Parts: sequence; structure tokens; C-alpha cells
Amino acid sequence: MRILLTGATGFIGREVMQSLLATGAEVHVLGRTDPGVPGVSHHLIDLLGGADLDAVRAIGGTHLVHLAWYPERDFWTATQNLDWVAASIQLVHAFAAGGGRRAVVAGSCAEYAWGDSRLDETASPIAPATLYGSAKASLHAKLAEAAPELGLSLAWARIFFPYGPRERPQRLLGTLLHAMRCGEVAHFSAGYQRRDFIHVRDAAAAIAAILAAPIEGPVNVASGEAIEVRRFVEIAAKTAGMMDRVVFSTQPLPASEPPVIEGAVERLIGGTGYRPRFTLAEGLADAISRFRSLS
Repeated sequence: MRILLTGATGFIGREVMQSLLATGAEVHVLGRTDPGVPGVSHHLIDLLGGADLDAVRAIGGTHLVHLAWYPERDFWTATQNLDWVAASIQLVHAFAAGGGRRAVVAGSCAEYAWGDSRLDETASPIAPATLYGSAKASLHAKLAEAAPELGLSLAWARIFFPYGPRERPQRLLGTLLHAMRCGEVAHFSAGYQRRDFIHVRDAAAAIAAILAAPIEGPVNVASGEAIEVRRFVEIAAKTAGMMDRVVFSTQPLPASEPPVIEGAVERLIGGTGYRPRFTLAEGLADAISRFRSLS
């Protein structure tokens, strides 16, 4: 396989890159920043800045993993989401024109209508509540329609809630890690909402497994089991020795906050043979240990 990878320096992308290298594949990273990893070929291509799509075609990739997207804190509402829809379509088109035959593109659980039900790829309605979710859902619809004409086998990885040592301070575990580094108190919501968390290395392994399998269409990248945010924080804080520096709000959650977001994983497991490496406790211990080694 000659794999084209975007978003290789991102939170999930750097782990996906390692998973792909472990398969012995030839990995070509497209983007503005060279990840500086032995065995990886970097191509300086700005996907949003008039990318040289002839250069994409010339690489002759057989497989594509497209993870790059707008990464900033306001991503839920940012109009840059629209730019990434257009840029992603151009990228996939150029990849197919260069002989590409298999693509995995990152979607999101934000495409679903969030409620009390377990989110299933074949049965749950698509009704995003944010511009980010709408952009992802729109891109999936367009690529799914075009894939047969492009000669592509397309899988759409709907990623749920990954956690790991390199989280931004604004994210859940990142809030705790930032407070640990700075000797501060970490503040959280009441935390009774349930979310489907997956270790970033497990998410990366799942994406690599999807790429290697014949499965097509949407595939949830999740653990399959939602737990209370409060419990997640408590396990992490206990592991980090920070229980005395965690404060939960006493205010009720806003009505817009879904009580549970949990993904069905039968398609992922049945279609790829993937199995997660980490339990939640093991994953949080790994994330905290790796964060300390980065500090």
C-alpha cells in the first residue's frame, strides 16, 4: 500500500501515522508541517491554500486516510468548516485521478441526532446540531454519491470522544492534565452526562483496521460503552493523584446537553476484527504516564 495521510501532526493523526507505519506500508504525509518521522515522506501541500492537486495525483497513492480539518477551539461553529468540505472534495478527486482506490475519511458522532438512544450507523438519524456536524454530514453524502463514479471504495469513520496525552487544555482530560502541570485546580461540569470515550491509540488502530478491511460506508470509531463524565474525571484524577484539586459544578446541565452519546460498534468489530487495547482505567493511566514523559 502507498498511503496518503492528512492531519498527521494532529491529536489523532500522529497516532494513525504510527499505526500505518507498523503495517509496513509506504506512508506519504500531505500538509504544511513535516512530522519528522523516519520512514515517512512529507509533501508540502496546503490543502486550503490552492493545493497543487497535480502533485497529489503524481504521488500515485493507492490508499488515503483524510483526517485534516479545522482544529481551533471554535470548530463547532466556525465557517472554516465550509472551506474544509470544498478542500476535502478536491483532495479525494485528485487522489482518485492518481489511481487511488481505497479511502477512509474522518467523520464525527456530531453528525447524528443526539438523544437517549445508542447511535447506530444504519438506523440512527443524521440531524447534526452544529455547523461542524453539518459540514461533516454534507461531505459524507457528497463523497458517498461520487465514490462509484470515481472508482473508490469509501469508508467513513465517525469518531466519538478520543482522549490521550496530547489533548488541548480545553478538552476534558486536557483540562485535568493542564491543571496537573500548572499545580492548579481543575473545574468541571456536574458531569452526569454519559459519553463514549476511546483512547486515541485505540481510535488510530480502528482507523487503520478500517483502511485495511473491505468495509464501506459509515463506521463508528467508539468504545461501545458510554460512562459518566464525572466517573471519567474521577478515575483520571485518582490516577494522577489530584482528587483534592478537582471541583465539579453544582449547576444543572443545560437542556442542550445530551444525557448520553454512545456508539454501536458491531460494524467496526464485525467488519474489521478490531479489538480495543485499553480498558478505561488502563487508557487513562497510559495517557497520564505519557503526558508526564512529555512534560
